[in-house]
Amino acid sequence: MIKLSEIIRVLEEYYPLAFQEDYDNSGLQVGDVNKEINSALITLDVTPEIVDEAIQNKCNLIISHHPLLFVPLKKLVYNNYTNQLLIKLIKNDIALYSLHTNLDNSHKGLNKYVAEKLELTDVKILAPKKQYLKKLVTFCPAEHSEKLREALFEAGAGHIGNYDKCSFNIEGTGTFRANEGTNPFLGEINKTYSGAEIRIETIYPSFLENKILKALFDNHPYEEIAYDIYLLDNKWNNVGAGIIGLFSNSYSEEQLLTKLKSIFRTSVIKHNKYTGRKIKQVALCTGAGVFLLDNAINSGADALITADIKYHSFIEANDKIFIADCGHYETEIFSKEIIKDILIKKIPNFALLLSKKEENPVKYFS
Repeated sequence: MIKLSEIIRVLEEYYPLAFQEDYDNSGLQVGDVNKEINSALITLDVTPEIVDEAIQNKCNLIISHHPLLFVPLKKLVYNNYTNQLLIKLIKNDIALYSLHTNLDNSHKGLNKYVAEKLELTDVKILAPKKQYLKKLVTFCPAEHSEKLREALFEAGAGHIGNYDKCSFNIEGTGTFRANEGTNPFLGEINKTYSGAEIRIETIYPSFLENKILKALFDNHPYEEIAYDIYLLDNKWNNVGAGIIGLFSNSYSEEQLLTKLKSIFRTSVIKHNKYTGRKIKQVALCTGAGVFLLDNAINSGADALITADIKYHSFIEANDKIFIADCGHYETEIFSKEIIKDILIKKIPNFALLLSKKEENPVKYFS
C-alpha cells in the first residue's frame, strides 16, 4: 500500500502540471490524496469497460492519459456519460489521475518515447514554449555565495538545456545602514556598512518559484534579502509541442509509411500525394497535431507524423511536406508504457496493471 500523494509526487516530478495546455485538465480528477492505494490500472481512456476492469482487479486507482473531466461540473446526476462514470468511480472508491498534455509537452514525454520507437536522432522540441522561465538576481556576502548557489541549484534553478548549476556571478560592493529595531548580520545599527558582495544570477522554471524562494530565504544570511525576479521571453527547449528529429538513413514516402504501419500497428494510414521526396528529417506529434503543420514546414522537416488531420490540411500541405495521419489511438497508446516504466522505476513494489480492456473507439472497414 502506498499513499496516492506519493504516486502523484513521482508522476509530477517527471511531468509537472505546469506543462499542460490552458484548455487541459490533467491531475487528480477523483479521490483523496491521502488515500492508501493497493494497485493501479493504467489506461489511455476512461470508459465503462475500464472502470469495470478496475473493479474486477480490485484496483483503487486508475491512471489515464486522457482526462475524463474537461469542463466544470454544475450537477452530478445520471444525465450523461461522464457523470455516470464519475458516480461509478466514487461509489467504488476508485481514484482517477490523468496525465495529458503535460505528458505530451515534456522533452522526456510521449513524443520523445515514440521518436525513440522510430529510431530518430538529434531529437528536439518542435514548438518550444515561451514565458515559462524566470531569472533570479540576488546579492550575497562573498563568503556565503557558494552555499546559497548550491541551495538554489538543489531547488531546481540553473538548468539550461543539458547543463545544470548554471549561474553568472559578479563581484561588487554592497552598502546599507541598519536602523533601530533591526538585527543586522553584518555592520552596526545606525552606521553605514560597506562590504564585498556577489551578484548571483540564475534561471528557473516559473512553476518552481515557491521552492526557489524558500531556498533563497532559508540560506541567505541577511535579515532583509535584496532580490529581483524577471520574466523571460526565451523559449524553453525542455517544454513544448511536438518533436523534430532525423532518421539515420533517408526513406522513400512508401518506405516511411511501411515503417509507420509497423510501429503503430495499423493497417491504414492517411497521407497526401507522393512526390518522390526523400524523408530524412521528421516532425512528430502524437494525437491531434496538425496545428503544428506550419512549424513542421518552417523547420525544414520532410514529413509530419501525427493524427486527426483534417481534409483541408492535406490540401495545405500539398507539395510542401509529406503528412501522415496514423490515428489518435495508435499514436498515443504508448502513454501507458511510459507511465508504467516511471512508476516501476520509482516505486518498484507497487502493483501496476496495463488495461486489457482498452480498445480503439475508431473502427476500420477494409
